[in-house]
Amino acid sequence: MKNITLLILFSGIIGLCGCPSNEENPIVTPPPIDSCNNANENLYYASRFPIGTAVNYDAWKSDPEYAQLLSKHFNSVTAENIMKPAYLHPDENIYRWELADELAEYCKNKSIRLHGHTLLWHNQLPSWMQFFQGDEAAWDAMMKNHIQTIVRHFKGKVAAWDIVNEAFEEDGSFRRSVWYVQLGESYIEKAIRYAKEADPNVLLFYNDYNLEFNALKRSAVLAHFGKLRAKGITIDGIGVQMHIFHVYPSPLMIRECLNEIAKENYKIHISEMDVSVNPLSVDIEYTDSVQTLQMQQYETVLNAYEQIPAELQYGCTFWGITDKYTWIRSSFLREDYPLLFDDNYKKKKLFNAVKFALCK
Repeated sequence: MKNITLLILFSGIIGLCGCPSNEENPIVTPPPIDSCNNANENLYYASRFPIGTAVNYDAWKSDPEYAQLLSKHFNSVTAENIMKPAYLHPDENIYRWELADELAEYCKNKSIRLHGHTLLWHNQLPSWMQFFQGDEAAWDAMMKNHIQTIVRHFKGKVAAWDIVNEAFEEDGSFRRSVWYVQLGESYIEKAIRYAKEADPNVLLFYNDYNLEFNALKRSAVLAHFGKLRAKGITIDGIGVQMHIFHVYPSPLMIRECLNEIAKENYKIHISEMDVSVNPLSVDIEYTDSVQTLQMQQYETVLNAYEQIPAELQYGCTFWGITDKYTWIRSSFLREDYPLLFDDNYKKKKLFNAVKFALCK
C-alpha cells in the first residue's frame, strides 16, 4: 500500500532535514470529556473526531495486552488484512466471513466504528481473481458480484468502505491493475455504482499513498473524481494514507494536501498513519532527538487536520498500535519505531504528544 517511491525521494533530501521543524451505519461520537490532564485516560476521549487503528487479527486474538490497548484507546477500527479480497473471497464461489464477522461483532458490542478496507486493489487478490478468464462483460459481472456480495453482507455493520485502493501511479496515470486492464478506467465508476446499489447509506472512500506530498498524483485523483461527480457518480471522501517520515514531507506539503482535498468538499480520512524513523534501512539509534522530530511530524499532521472543516473530519487512523507488530518491519525487514506504543506496550513520549495535539 505503501510509499516505496518516497523512499527514493527521501534519500535525496535526508541531508537537508537534520533539524526539527432504514439500517443506519454506526456513528461514533467521542464523549465530551477533557482528558488532557489525565495521563491514564483513553486516547480517543481527547479528540473531537474518531481515532482509529488498523487491527492485526492474530495479535488481537492471541495477545491480551494488544487487545486491552485496542479496547481502551480507539473508537474506530480498520482490519489490517482480513477484509481484503484475498481473505474475504478466496475462491470464486467461496466467501470467508468468520474472522471479519468476529471483528464486526466486537465493534458493535464496544460501540466502535468499523471501516471496511478494501473492496478493490491491485494487491492481495486471490489467485482465481488475478487469472480470471472471460470477456469484458464477464469481468464486469464478476467485479459486481464481488463488491455487492461483500457490501450487502456488512450492511449496517461497516460505516464506510475503501471502494478502490491505490488506482493511480506516481505520475498521475492510471495504475495498470487487472481491473484497469480488463475494464478500463470505467471500473472505478462501476465500482462506486455497484457499492451504492448494495448499500445506499454506506460511505465510500478512495484511498491512496503519497497524496500528502505528490501534487501531481493528488491532482489526478481529484480531477478524476471531480469528473465522475459531474456525472452524478460520487464518492464521499478521500483516504490520505500518511505513511510518512520523521523529517518528510514538510508541514507546508501536508497542509496543502489536506486543504486542496477539503476545498473539493470531500471528507478526509487520515487512513493509515505512521511516522517511520528509518527510511533508509540502516542501523539506527532511536534517540531523544529522533523521537522529537517524530513527535513534531505527528503534531504537524494533527494540527493541519484540525484546521479543515469539522464536517469533513472522518477521523485519523494509525496503522497499528505497537511497534512490535508494525507492517514496516515485516515488509521492509528493517528496524523501525513508527507507532505510539513500544514493543513492550509502554506508551512512548509520542503518545502524550499526540494526545495533547488532539486536545488543542
